[in-house]
Amino acid sequence: VSLAWGWQWQAATPRAPPGDRARACADIAAAPRLGAGAAMQLSGSQPDFWQQAEQQRLAAGEELPQNVPMLVAVRCRPLSRDEHESEQFGIVRVIESRVVVVVDPHEYDQNLQPNRSKEKKYAFDYAFDESATQGEIFRGTTRGLVGGVLEGYNASVFAYGATGAGKTYTMLGALDAPGVMVLTLNDMFRRMNSEPQYAECEFKVRLSYLEIYNEVIKDLLNPSDSSIGLPLNEDPARGMVVAGITEYDATSAGEVLQLLHQGNMARAQEPTAANKTSSRSHAILQVTVEQSERTAHLAGIVKFGKLSLIDLAGSERASKTENTGIRLKEGANINRSLLALGNCINALADGRSHVPYRDSKMTRLLKDSLGGNCRTVMIANVSPASAQFEETLNTLKYANRAKNLKTKVHSNVATVTAHVSEYQRIIGALRAEIAE
Repeated sequence: VSLAWGWQWQAATPRAPPGDRARACADIAAAPRLGAGAAMQLSGSQPDFWQQAEQQRLAAGEELPQNVPMLVAVRCRPLSRDEHESEQFGIVRVIESRVVVVVDPHEYDQNLQPNRSKEKKYAFDYAFDESATQGEIFRGTTRGLVGGVLEGYNASVFAYGATGAGKTYTMLGALDAPGVMVLTLNDMFRRMNSEPQYAECEFKVRLSYLEIYNEVIKDLLNPSDSSIGLPLNEDPARGMVVAGITEYDATSAGEVLQLLHQGNMARAQEPTAANKTSSRSHAILQVTVEQSERTAHLAGIVKFGKLSLIDLAGSERASKTENTGIRLKEGANINRSLLALGNCINALADGRSHVPYRDSKMTRLLKDSLGGNCRTVMIANVSPASAQFEETLNTLKYANRAKNLKTKVHSNVATVTAHVSEYQRIIGALRAEIAE
Protein backbone atom coordinates (compact mmCIF):
# COMPACT_ATOMS: atom_id res chain seq x y z
CA VAL A 1 0.00 0.00 0.00
CA SER A 2 1.38 3.38 -0.90
CA LEU A 3 1.40 5.63 2.15
CA ALA A 4 2.38 9.02 0.78
CA TRP A 5 1.91 10.93 3.99
CA GLY A 6 3.42 13.17 6.42
CA TRP A 7 5.37 16.00 7.67
CA GLN A 8 9.02 15.57 6.80
CA TRP A 9 10.88 14.61 10.00
CA GLN A 10 14.13 16.39 9.21
CA ALA A 11 16.75 15.76 11.87
CA ALA A 12 19.87 17.78 11.14
CA THR A 13 23.03 17.75 13.24
CA PRO A 14 22.47 20.25 16.10
CA ARG A 15 24.93 23.08 16.44
CA ALA A 16 25.63 25.29 19.42
CA PRO A 17 23.61 28.51 19.42
CA PRO A 18 25.85 31.55 19.00
CA GLY A 19 26.31 34.60 21.21
CA ASP A 20 23.85 35.47 23.94
CA ARG A 21 21.49 32.68 22.93
CA ALA A 22 23.94 30.13 24.34
CA ARG A 23 23.38 31.60 27.79
CA ALA A 24 19.63 31.45 27.27
CA CYS A 25 19.73 27.66 27.05
CA ALA A 26 22.80 26.99 29.23
CA ASP A 27 20.80 25.51 32.11
CA ILE A 28 18.80 23.20 29.91
CA ALA A 29 21.80 22.06 27.89
CA ALA A 30 23.33 20.68 31.07
CA ALA A 31 20.21 18.68 31.94
CA PRO A 32 20.52 14.90 31.56
CA ARG A 33 19.09 13.58 28.33
CA LEU A 34 17.78 10.07 28.19
CA GLY A 35 16.29 8.58 25.05
CA ALA A 36 12.69 7.50 25.44
CA GLY A 37 13.41 3.98 24.29
CA ALA A 38 16.39 3.42 26.58
CA ALA A 39 14.72 4.98 29.60
CA MET A 40 11.29 3.42 29.41
CA GLN A 41 12.26 -0.13 28.42
CA LEU A 42 8.72 -0.68 27.19
CA SER A 43 8.39 -4.42 26.86
CA GLY A 44 5.39 -6.68 26.56
CA SER A 45 6.00 -8.15 30.02
CA GLN A 46 5.47 -4.83 31.79
CA PRO A 47 1.92 -3.66 32.59
CA ASP A 48 0.76 -0.78 30.46
CA PHE A 49 -0.90 2.41 31.70
CA TRP A 50 -4.39 0.90 31.69
CA GLN A 51 -3.34 -2.31 33.43
CA GLN A 52 -1.65 -0.25 36.13
CA ALA A 53 -4.82 1.82 36.59
CA GLU A 54 -6.85 -1.41 36.86
CA GLN A 55 -4.45 -2.81 39.46
CA GLN A 56 -4.69 0.40 41.49
CA ARG A 57 -8.49 0.32 41.28
CA LEU A 58 -8.62 -3.27 42.52
CA ALA A 59 -6.16 -2.51 45.32
CA ALA A 60 -8.34 0.41 46.43
CA GLY A 61 -11.48 -1.76 46.30
CA GLU A 62 -13.27 0.51 43.82
CA GLU A 63 -16.34 -0.73 41.95
CA LEU A 64 -17.41 -0.16 38.39
CA PRO A 65 -17.91 2.25 36.73
CA GLN A 66 -14.30 3.20 37.36
CA ASN A 67 -12.80 6.65 37.01
CA VAL A 68 -9.85 6.35 34.65
CA PRO A 69 -7.45 9.27 34.10
CA MET A 70 -6.51 10.40 30.62
CA LEU A 71 -3.05 9.28 29.54
CA VAL A 72 -1.13 12.40 28.53
CA ALA A 73 2.14 12.09 26.62
CA VAL A 74 4.37 14.74 25.06
CA ARG A 75 6.50 14.29 21.97
CA CYS A 76 9.20 16.77 21.00
CA ARG A 77 10.28 16.66 17.36
CA PRO A 78 13.79 17.43 16.08
CA LEU A 79 14.74 20.84 14.74
CA SER A 80 14.00 20.98 11.03
CA ARG A 81 16.53 21.88 8.37
CA ASP A 82 14.86 25.25 7.82
CA GLU A 83 15.04 26.02 11.53
CA HIS A 84 18.77 25.25 11.57
CA GLU A 85 19.35 27.42 8.53
CA SER A 86 17.57 30.33 10.22
CA GLU A 87 19.85 29.84 13.25
CA GLN A 88 17.12 28.82 15.67
CA PHE A 89 18.11 26.65 18.62
CA GLY A 90 16.51 24.08 20.88
CA ILE A 91 14.79 25.17 24.09
CA VAL A 92 13.15 21.87 25.09
CA ARG A 93 14.69 18.91 26.92
CA VAL A 94 13.13 15.68 28.16
CA ILE A 95 14.35 14.34 31.51
CA GLU A 96 13.84 10.71 32.57
CA SER A 97 11.05 10.29 30.01
CA ARG A 98 8.62 12.05 32.35
CA VAL A 99 9.59 15.71 32.71
CA VAL A 100 9.63 18.34 29.97
CA VAL A 101 11.75 21.44 30.59
CA VAL A 102 11.33 24.58 28.48
CA VAL A 103 13.75 27.52 28.70
CA ASP A 104 12.59 31.03 27.87
CA PRO A 105 14.87 32.21 25.02
CA HIS A 106 14.05 35.89 25.55
CA GLU A 107 16.38 38.19 27.46
CA TYR A 108 14.88 40.14 30.37
CA ASP A 109 16.00 42.00 33.50
CA GLN A 110 15.47 39.79 36.54
CA ASN A 111 15.54 42.84 38.78
CA LEU A 112 12.53 44.30 36.97
CA GLN A 113 10.74 40.94 36.66
CA PRO A 114 11.76 38.94 39.74
CA ASN A 115 8.78 36.56 39.52
CA ARG A 116 9.47 35.54 35.94
CA SER A 117 10.95 32.07 35.71
CA LYS A 118 13.67 31.33 33.17
CA GLU A 119 12.59 27.72 32.78
CA LYS A 120 9.26 25.91 33.00
CA LYS A 121 8.93 22.28 34.06
CA TYR A 122 5.99 19.95 33.42
CA ALA A 123 5.56 16.30 34.37
CA PHE A 124 3.53 13.88 32.24
CA ASP A 125 2.75 10.17 32.06
CA TYR A 126 5.29 9.83 29.24
CA ALA A 127 7.60 12.27 27.51
CA PHE A 128 9.50 11.50 24.32
CA ASP A 129 12.46 13.43 22.97
CA GLU A 130 13.53 13.77 19.33
CA SER A 131 15.25 10.37 19.37
CA ALA A 132 12.01 8.45 20.01
CA THR A 133 10.85 6.16 17.20
CA GLN A 134 7.31 5.65 15.98
CA GLY A 135 7.28 2.20 17.59
CA GLU A 136 8.23 3.66 20.98
CA ILE A 137 5.42 6.21 20.75
CA PHE A 138 2.95 3.43 19.93
CA ARG A 139 4.12 1.12 22.72
CA GLY A 140 4.07 3.90 25.30
CA THR A 141 0.67 5.37 24.44
CA THR A 142 -1.67 3.34 22.26
CA ARG A 143 -0.77 -0.33 22.42
CA GLY A 144 -2.53 -0.72 25.77
CA LEU A 145 -5.83 0.40 24.21
CA VAL A 146 -6.06 -2.39 21.63
CA GLY A 147 -6.89 -5.22 24.01
CA GLY A 148 -9.62 -3.13 25.63
CA VAL A 149 -11.26 -2.34 22.28
CA LEU A 150 -11.41 -6.06 21.45
CA GLU A 151 -13.09 -6.63 24.84
CA GLY A 152 -15.79 -4.01 24.25
CA TYR A 153 -14.23 -0.82 25.62
CA ASN A 154 -14.21 2.52 23.82
CA ALA A 155 -10.87 4.25 23.24
CA SER A 156 -9.63 7.47 21.67
CA VAL A 157 -6.23 8.79 20.69
CA PHE A 158 -5.73 12.36 19.54
CA ALA A 159 -2.68 14.42 18.65
CA TYR A 160 -2.68 18.05 19.79
CA GLY A 161 -0.26 20.91 19.16
CA ALA A 162 0.65 23.93 17.06
CA THR A 163 1.02 23.78 13.30
CA GLY A 164 4.26 22.13 12.20
CA ALA A 165 4.76 20.33 15.54
CA GLY A 166 4.55 16.85 13.98
CA LYS A 167 0.96 15.73 14.73
CA THR A 168 0.25 14.20 11.33
CA TYR A 169 3.62 12.48 11.31
CA THR A 170 2.88 10.99 14.74
CA MET A 171 -0.59 9.77 13.73
CA LEU A 172 -0.03 8.77 10.09
CA GLY A 173 3.73 8.56 9.68
CA ALA A 174 5.68 8.02 6.49
CA LEU A 175 6.51 5.14 4.16
CA ASP A 176 9.48 3.99 6.23
CA ALA A 177 8.04 5.00 9.62
CA PRO A 178 4.30 4.24 9.95
CA GLY A 179 2.49 6.20 12.63
CA VAL A 180 0.14 5.43 15.50
CA MET A 181 -2.89 4.81 13.26
CA VAL A 182 -1.12 2.22 11.13
CA LEU A 183 0.63 0.45 14.02
CA THR A 184 -2.58 0.30 16.06
CA LEU A 185 -4.63 -1.23 13.25
CA ASN A 186 -1.90 -3.75 12.45
CA ASP A 187 -1.70 -4.79 16.10
CA MET A 188 -5.48 -5.09 16.36
CA PHE A 189 -5.80 -7.50 13.45
CA ARG A 190 -2.73 -9.43 14.59
CA ARG A 191 -4.32 -10.03 17.98
CA MET A 192 -7.67 -11.00 16.52
CA ASN A 193 -6.05 -13.61 14.28
CA SER A 194 -3.29 -15.01 16.50
CA GLU A 195 -4.03 -14.74 20.21
CA PRO A 196 -5.47 -17.96 21.71
CA GLN A 197 -8.24 -16.31 23.76
CA TYR A 198 -9.86 -15.19 20.50
CA ALA A 199 -9.66 -18.58 18.77
CA GLU A 200 -13.41 -19.19 19.25
CA CYS A 201 -14.43 -15.59 18.58
CA GLU A 202 -15.75 -13.95 15.45
CA PHE A 203 -15.00 -10.29 14.76
CA LYS A 204 -16.72 -7.74 12.56
CA VAL A 205 -14.75 -4.57 11.90
CA ARG A 206 -16.31 -1.44 10.44
CA LEU A 207 -14.64 1.88 9.87
CA SER A 208 -15.44 5.41 8.82
CA TYR A 209 -13.12 8.32 8.09
CA LEU A 210 -14.19 11.96 8.18
CA GLU A 211 -12.77 15.45 8.35
CA ILE A 212 -14.06 18.68 9.86
CA TYR A 213 -13.14 21.46 7.45
CA ASN A 214 -14.33 24.99 8.27
CA GLU A 215 -16.87 23.47 10.70
CA VAL A 216 -18.28 21.29 7.90
CA ILE A 217 -18.17 17.49 8.30
CA LYS A 218 -17.06 15.67 5.14
CA ASP A 219 -16.80 11.97 4.36
CA LEU A 220 -13.22 11.19 3.30
CA LEU A 221 -14.12 7.72 2.02
CA ASN A 222 -16.91 9.05 -0.17
CA PRO A 223 -15.90 12.66 -0.92
CA SER A 224 -18.26 15.06 -2.63
CA ASP A 225 -18.14 18.69 -3.66
CA SER A 226 -21.05 19.59 -1.40
CA SER A 227 -20.41 22.50 0.96
CA ILE A 228 -23.37 21.54 3.17
CA GLY A 229 -21.66 18.68 4.94
CA LEU A 230 -23.08 15.82 6.98
CA PRO A 231 -25.35 16.41 9.99
CA LEU A 232 -24.20 15.48 13.48
CA ASN A 233 -26.76 13.87 15.80
CA GLU A 234 -26.67 12.50 19.34
CA ASP A 235 -27.96 8.95 19.84
CA PRO A 236 -28.76 7.81 23.42
CA ALA A 237 -27.15 4.41 22.84
CA ARG A 238 -24.35 5.14 20.35
CA GLY A 239 -23.38 8.66 21.42
CA MET A 240 -22.50 11.19 18.72
CA VAL A 241 -23.38 9.89 15.25
CA VAL A 242 -22.67 11.44 11.86
CA ALA A 243 -25.73 10.83 9.69
CA GLY A 244 -24.97 9.49 6.22
CA ILE A 245 -21.33 8.65 6.87
CA THR A 246 -19.92 5.77 4.83
CA GLU A 247 -19.03 2.67 6.87
CA TYR A 248 -16.86 -0.04 5.34
CA ASP A 249 -16.53 -3.63 6.51
CA ALA A 250 -12.86 -4.59 6.74
CA THR A 251 -11.37 -8.07 7.04
CA SER A 252 -7.63 -7.32 7.14
CA ALA A 253 -5.17 -4.63 8.16
CA GLY A 254 -4.15 -4.16 4.53
CA GLU A 255 -7.72 -3.37 3.55
CA VAL A 256 -8.00 -0.80 6.34
CA LEU A 257 -4.72 0.84 5.37
CA GLN A 258 -5.84 1.08 1.75
CA LEU A 259 -9.02 2.89 2.87
CA LEU A 260 -6.97 5.10 5.17
CA HIS A 261 -4.68 6.07 2.30
CA GLN A 262 -7.72 6.71 0.08
CA GLY A 263 -9.17 9.04 2.70
CA ASN A 264 -5.91 10.94 3.19
CA MET A 265 -5.74 11.69 -0.52
CA ALA A 266 -9.05 13.56 -0.17
CA ARG A 267 -8.11 15.46 2.99
CA ALA A 268 -7.63 19.25 2.86
CA GLN A 269 -3.92 20.06 2.94
CA GLU A 270 -2.18 23.26 1.85
CA PRO A 271 1.30 24.77 2.36
CA THR A 272 1.82 27.72 4.71
CA ALA A 273 4.89 29.66 5.77
CA ALA A 274 4.98 27.66 9.01
CA ASN A 275 4.40 24.19 7.51
CA LYS A 276 4.78 23.05 3.91
CA THR A 277 2.29 20.19 4.41
CA SER A 278 -0.18 21.84 6.77
CA SER A 279 -3.40 19.93 7.48
CA ARG A 280 -6.33 22.32 7.10
CA SER A 281 -8.89 20.09 8.79
CA HIS A 282 -9.39 17.77 11.76
CA ALA A 283 -9.43 14.11 10.66
CA ILE A 284 -11.16 11.36 12.64
CA LEU A 285 -10.87 7.64 11.88
CA GLN A 286 -13.46 5.58 13.78
CA VAL A 287 -13.12 1.79 13.94
CA THR A 288 -15.95 -0.28 15.44
CA VAL A 289 -15.18 -3.85 16.54
CA GLU A 290 -17.95 -6.36 17.27
CA GLN A 291 -16.91 -9.59 19.02
CA SER A 292 -19.20 -12.61 19.20
CA GLU A 293 -18.85 -16.34 19.75
CA ARG A 294 -17.96 -18.35 16.67
CA THR A 295 -20.08 -21.31 17.81
CA ALA A 296 -23.73 -21.01 16.80
CA HIS A 297 -26.14 -20.32 19.67
CA LEU A 298 -29.67 -19.01 19.92
CA ALA A 299 -28.46 -16.42 22.44
CA GLY A 300 -24.94 -15.10 22.79
CA ILE A 301 -22.77 -12.40 24.31
CA VAL A 302 -21.69 -9.63 21.93
CA LYS A 303 -19.07 -7.02 22.80
CA PHE A 304 -18.90 -3.68 20.99
CA GLY A 305 -15.71 -1.60 21.09
CA LYS A 306 -15.02 1.67 19.31
CA LEU A 307 -11.59 3.14 18.58
CA SER A 308 -11.28 6.78 17.48
CA LEU A 309 -7.96 7.96 16.05
CA ILE A 310 -7.88 11.74 15.67
CA ASP A 311 -5.39 14.00 13.91
CA LEU A 312 -6.23 17.56 14.92
CA ALA A 313 -5.25 20.50 12.76
CA GLY A 314 -2.64 22.71 14.43
CA SER A 315 -3.25 26.06 16.06
CA GLU A 316 -1.56 28.86 14.14
CA ARG A 317 -0.82 32.57 14.16
CA ALA A 318 -1.51 34.53 11.00
CA SER A 319 1.68 36.52 11.54
CA LYS A 320 3.78 33.34 11.30
CA THR A 321 1.81 31.41 8.67
CA GLU A 322 1.45 34.56 6.47
CA ASN A 323 -1.99 33.31 5.46
CA THR A 324 -4.47 35.38 3.47
CA GLY A 325 -7.86 34.74 1.90
CA ILE A 326 -9.06 31.15 2.16
CA ARG A 327 -6.04 30.04 4.22
CA LEU A 328 -6.75 32.81 6.74
CA LYS A 329 -10.39 31.71 7.06
CA GLU A 330 -9.26 28.10 7.53
CA GLY A 331 -6.85 29.16 10.27
CA ALA A 332 -9.56 31.15 12.05
CA ASN A 333 -11.91 28.14 12.08
CA ILE A 334 -9.12 25.83 13.26
CA ASN A 335 -8.26 28.17 16.12
CA ARG A 336 -11.92 28.57 17.03
CA SER A 337 -12.46 24.82 17.34
CA LEU A 338 -9.20 24.37 19.30
CA LEU A 339 -10.25 27.17 21.64
CA ALA A 340 -13.53 25.31 22.20
CA LEU A 341 -11.50 22.18 22.98
CA GLY A 342 -9.40 24.12 25.47
CA ASN A 343 -12.54 25.50 27.14
CA CYS A 344 -13.95 21.97 27.48
CA ILE A 345 -10.69 20.70 29.01
CA ASN A 346 -10.68 23.59 31.49
CA ALA A 347 -14.34 23.05 32.43
CA LEU A 348 -13.84 19.31 32.97
CA ALA A 349 -10.61 19.82 34.91
CA ASP A 350 -12.34 22.35 37.20
CA GLY A 351 -15.35 20.05 37.71
CA ARG A 352 -17.87 22.56 36.36
CA SER A 353 -21.46 21.43 35.86
CA HIS A 354 -21.63 22.92 32.35
CA VAL A 355 -19.13 21.86 29.69
CA PRO A 356 -19.42 23.79 26.38
CA TYR A 357 -19.29 20.82 24.01
CA ARG A 358 -21.67 22.51 21.57
CA ASP A 359 -19.29 25.37 20.81
CA SER A 360 -17.75 23.29 18.02
CA LYS A 361 -18.56 20.18 16.01
CA MET A 362 -15.15 18.80 16.88
CA THR A 363 -15.80 19.03 20.63
CA ARG A 364 -19.22 17.45 20.16
CA LEU A 365 -17.56 14.50 18.43
CA LEU A 366 -14.97 14.29 21.23
CA LYS A 367 -17.59 14.43 23.99
CA ASP A 368 -17.17 10.77 24.99
CA SER A 369 -13.40 10.97 24.60
CA LEU A 370 -13.11 13.86 27.04
CA GLY A 371 -15.67 13.00 29.68
CA GLY A 372 -17.65 9.90 28.78
CA ASN A 373 -17.26 6.14 28.49
CA CYS A 374 -13.81 6.04 26.91
CA ARG A 375 -10.14 5.37 27.56
CA THR A 376 -8.35 8.37 26.12
CA VAL A 377 -4.77 9.16 25.11
CA MET A 378 -3.61 12.69 24.34
CA ILE A 379 -0.30 13.05 22.50
CA ALA A 380 0.85 16.66 22.72
CA ASN A 381 3.35 17.48 19.99
CA VAL A 382 5.77 20.37 20.53
CA SER A 383 8.54 22.05 18.56
CA PRO A 384 11.93 22.63 20.24
CA ALA A 385 12.63 25.74 18.12
CA SER A 386 13.30 29.00 19.96
CA ALA A 387 10.92 30.86 17.65
CA GLN A 388 8.09 28.53 18.73
CA PHE A 389 8.45 29.22 22.48
CA GLU A 390 4.95 30.65 22.99
CA GLU A 391 3.27 27.88 20.98
CA THR A 392 5.22 25.17 22.81
CA LEU A 393 4.40 26.66 26.21
CA ASN A 394 0.68 26.92 25.40
CA THR A 395 0.58 23.30 24.24
CA LEU A 396 2.26 22.10 27.44
CA LYS A 397 -0.18 24.13 29.56
CA TYR A 398 -3.18 22.52 27.86
CA ALA A 399 -1.63 19.07 28.18
CA ASN A 400 -0.93 19.71 31.86
CA ARG A 401 -4.59 20.59 32.43
CA ALA A 402 -5.70 17.46 30.58
CA LYS A 403 -4.00 15.30 33.22
CA ASN A 404 -6.88 16.14 35.58
CA LEU A 405 -9.52 14.68 33.25
CA LYS A 406 -11.13 11.36 34.18
CA THR A 407 -13.64 9.21 32.34
CA LYS A 408 -16.04 6.51 33.54
CA VAL A 409 -15.16 3.37 31.64
CA HIS A 410 -17.22 0.22 31.24
CA SER A 411 -17.38 -2.57 28.69
CA ASN A 412 -20.15 -2.48 26.06
CA VAL A 413 -21.66 -5.97 26.36
CA ALA A 414 -25.04 -7.10 25.11
CA THR A 415 -26.93 -10.39 25.03
CA VAL A 416 -28.27 -10.96 21.54
CA THR A 417 -31.06 -13.43 20.85
CA ALA A 418 -31.23 -14.90 17.37
CA HIS A 419 -34.34 -14.10 15.35
CA VAL A 420 -36.26 -16.63 13.28
CA SER A 421 -34.34 -15.56 10.20
CA GLU A 422 -31.13 -16.74 11.92
CA TYR A 423 -32.37 -20.22 12.80
CA GLN A 424 -31.70 -21.71 9.37
CA ARG A 425 -28.11 -20.45 9.44
CA ILE A 426 -27.58 -21.91 12.92
CA ILE A 427 -29.07 -25.25 11.93
CA GLY A 428 -26.88 -25.33 8.84
CA ALA A 429 -23.78 -24.62 10.92
CA LEU A 430 -24.65 -27.43 13.34
CA ARG A 431 -25.23 -29.88 10.49
CA ALA A 432 -21.87 -28.95 9.03
CA GLU A 433 -20.20 -29.72 12.36
CA ILE A 434 -21.90 -33.13 12.51
CA ALA A 435 -20.83 -33.90 8.94
CA GLU A 436 -17.21 -33.12 9.80
